[in-house]
Amino acid sequence: MGFFDFLFRKKPESKQEMSPKRYTVRDGKSVEVGSVFKAWGSGDLNKMLAALSDEAHLIDRHFLLQNIVDITYKSRNEESSRGKCKDIAETHISEFPSIAEALKKDMGTLPRITTFQHYATILTEDGDFAKAIEVCTIALKYGLHDGTKSGFEGRIKRIEKKAAQS
Repeated sequence: MGFFDFLFRKKPESKQEMSPKRYTVRDGKSVEVGSVFKAWGSGDLNKMLAALSDEAHLIDRHFLLQNIVDITYKSRNEESSRGKCKDIAETHISEFPSIAEALKKDMGTLPRITTFQHYATILTEDGDFAKAIEVCTIALKYGLHDGTKSGFEGRIKRIEKKAAQS
């Protein structure tokens, strides 16, 4: 582009034309980020929920689901948030076998997956002890840790203790 071309260039018609394209690395290649990547990185629950049905790389799908669970978990005392948290946690855990493979391939190891601990906590609060233990057992199967000193093993023991007291 020459100097005069620069001075007299057509102004962008939309804000989208003005914003630079963003890229990330997926499967060892630089790719333009999609709607799911943008949504999970936005911190905006409504944008994240709107992106749930969009096509995405499994890693972006993972972070979208986990971020929705994290946000709705924090407001789980509101019935709508609690229900949404449980629904998305179920989805995340059901899709996790393929997500786990993509995460291992990309990161070399599985990072901490907060969905398992948040969902187990809600299930325990709801008195669904058997399902909470099942969620912890699935997490153990993947070698995950919940960030506590005793890990998911200790969480299972605490859930069993609560179940025996009810």
